Amino acid sequence: MFDPAQLLEKAKNSKRHLSLLNWGLARMIPFNKPHGIKIVSIGDKSVKTLFPYKRSNFNHIKGLHACGLATVSEFTTGIVLLSTLDAKQYRIIMQKMEMNYHYQGKMDSFAEFSVTDEWLENEVIAPLKTQESIVVNCEVKTHDSEGNHLTTGNIYWQIKAWNKVRTKA
Repeated sequence: MFDPAQLLEKAKNSKRHLSLLNWGLARMIPFNKPHGIKIVSIGDKSVKTLFPYKRSNFNHIKGLHACGLATVSEFTTGIVLLSTLDAKQYRIIMQKMEMNYHYQGKMDSFAEFSVTDEWLENEVIAPLKTQESIVVNCEVKTHDSEGNHLTTGNIYWQIKAWNKVRTKA
């Protein structure tokens, strides 16, 4: 059975497990499959993803589509949160996103996001001790293969302990 948490951990040090993780994520999130979004590297609290420059990701002027760039921003921050927070303990749901576009993407692009132990403690763990749910802003930057800054995304995630969730999962 596909266990994303276990594969996330193994993918940090194994190209084979990283490939298996990408294969599984493409099937678990079918909306993202045509885009070809892939995790290219994963650390303890960081992820770098690829948004390929290919026809299905083009806009009308053969640049990377704005909505695709927003999707890779959401995906990248979500993977970091899922890999650093216990998915059995916390539910995460995207609340909103804000995107700023700086440069037209005309080649492969890479989104990167990371958190620190201090950020997790101050922004997530401690506030959830006194609040039912919280919203955190995850700022993610996307650059093309030549280092041009394409986008800055602010992805707002609601985080809540599963024992506080009132609807069935």
